[in-house]
Amino acid sequence: MLIWLTEYLSQFHSGFNVFQYITLRIILGVLTALFIALFVGPSLIKRLTIHQIGQSIRSNGPTTHLQKTGTPTMGGLLIIISIILSTLCWADLGDRFVWVTLLVIVLFAGIGWIDDYKKVVNKDPNGLTARYKYLLQSIIGLGAATFLYLTAEVPAETRLILPFIKSISFDMGIFYIVFTYFVIVGSSNAVNLTDGLDGLAIMPTVLVAGALAIFAYATGHVRFSEYLGIPYVPGVGEVAIICGAIVGSGLGFLWFNTYPAQVFMGDIGALALGAAIGIIAVLVRQELVLFIMGGVFVVETLSVVLQVASYKMTGRRIFHMAPLHHHYELKGWPEPRVIVRFWIITVILVLVGLASLKIR
Repeated sequence: MLIWLTEYLSQFHSGFNVFQYITLRIILGVLTALFIALFVGPSLIKRLTIHQIGQSIRSNGPTTHLQKTGTPTMGGLLIIISIILSTLCWADLGDRFVWVTLLVIVLFAGIGWIDDYKKVVNKDPNGLTARYKYLLQSIIGLGAATFLYLTAEVPAETRLILPFIKSISFDMGIFYIVFTYFVIVGSSNAVNLTDGLDGLAIMPTVLVAGALAIFAYATGHVRFSEYLGIPYVPGVGEVAIICGAIVGSGLGFLWFNTYPAQVFMGDIGALALGAAIGIIAVLVRQELVLFIMGGVFVVETLSVVLQVASYKMTGRRIFHMAPLHHHYELKGWPEPRVIVRFWIITVILVLVGLASLKIR
């Protein structure tokens, strides 16, 4: 929105042309989202507390979590507000990639809101049943995937790019829709499963989003993409503004979510953030790199799958408790140790993913 204003003002003073640079708008997107989150956070937490929008803790979990009962949840609303307002301020609103990403974020946040509302307000411990949750996710995921497939303007938009390999890529054709659907929905649920400790999910999301901003900028820049040997997708550079907004809003939320948390993000935040990094990875053609950088999310999800499969087939559990972070808690690791070590692992994996830009 502001980019149009600065474009108009550049007629009167050339200094306003600086706002046309994506790099500057990424920085402004980060700072805008951060300040919005820090400004809105206290009042939102207060309102959630007044209306008793508190988290219920399952009795079969780690006993250390029982003291968190009643902590305000649905704080992910703070993240969504910050992302949307910051993006509307600094992104080119004539870019289709911006709108499809924002729409996916809002719709997945809507699913999370319904789930949180049923759990917290209606006191339904099951929330939105898995069947309906997955159905809604599938409709949105397939809708976004189909839209991107039908509106693709260059062949690179539907090709599968292999990390660390320069000369090999695959035209997925109609399979692109199925693949994109699984990336969006899978990423959404993976982040949601990881969101079990104070700050555990938000910091890896911030790190991955920051790395995806670099990929988006390079993929949308004809010279950088040619130099790095990655596909050039016109217009996708604007998605870096959304990545910046995710980074800023995530850091702002972490201010209140760091151990011991003043607020939890709930499904409204986790489902939306997971879907966001999923569709952004699709847009910048780095789905497999997301699998690397989001390794913590992947392992957390696999731990749940393996735990359920093992118990159903053998009656035995592989882990003390799934997702994996609870396993380490029950082994005696203090919560902050689990959180920080998972952050460190994510930093390493993100650096490996970024290395794929040059090592090809």
